[in-house]
Amino acid sequence: MEIIVVGAIIMFILIYNNTIDKDKFFADNQKYLEALKEDDYQFLVYARYGEDVDIEQLFSKRITMGFVSFLFVLILTISNNNSAEIINSQFFLNLVLSLAVAFGVFKLPYIQLKNYYKQHLHEIDVMLPYYLKSLEILIQHYTVPVAIGKSIGDAPDIFKPGLRKMIDRINSGDSSVDPYMEFANAYPVRDSMRMMRLLYRLGIGSQEKKQERLMMFSKTVSSLQNKARETKYKERLGHMESQTMIMLVVTGIGVMLVILISMMMMF
Repeated sequence: MEIIVVGAIIMFILIYNNTIDKDKFFADNQKYLEALKEDDYQFLVYARYGEDVDIEQLFSKRITMGFVSFLFVLILTISNNNSAEIINSQFFLNLVLSLAVAFGVFKLPYIQLKNYYKQHLHEIDVMLPYYLKSLEILIQHYTVPVAIGKSIGDAPDIFKPGLRKMIDRINSGDSSVDPYMEFANAYPVRDSMRMMRLLYRLGIGSQEKKQERLMMFSKTVSSLQNKARETKYKERLGHMESQTMIMLVVTGIGVMLVILISMMMMF
């Protein structure tokens, strides 16, 4: 056990001083470390930071912080024990505690990404109808997969990871509704499921059916746009009302203070 403690201390010092090549370590053990990566981690990173970010660097940073936290807590807890008997009896508990802290430190960035995405679902709900309207215009001239591919460049950044994944699956030969449903599940906002089903149906059938379905798709998108405009209007109205209420409260408090000061000066 003393060998483990000394080894942990040495490993901590080597990592801290950059003596150990972390990049080589991750390259050599990539297939094992990939098992720790969450299925939606890449999607969440792209949604938060855009597609120019280095995902592997962010993930390796998570691994490094978790490992350093494990060593730090293990050394700290063991150093607080005074005797070999206590060390032997509590070592397993200290090891479990260190692993729990390391796991928490490793998971924290992922939880923050999930929370960021959930907080911006409302923003996605408002943006989706306007993106679908631009896609509708492209569908009038191209097939649905081609229109989706051409729309990615001008799409809101938060949609781009989901769109790229969807079009990659379609281009790889998946002609089912699954790529569209996967996109809807990634952006679980109002009517996203229904809109993706309508979009899928636009890509199948004859030209006559395409025109009928395009009209239905257009009407649905226009309805969603109206709802989005109403939502924006209500948000602006609520913001104005809250600002007016704050101004009235501040003015009222100010008037009361002036009256109180005047009364005190009279006495």
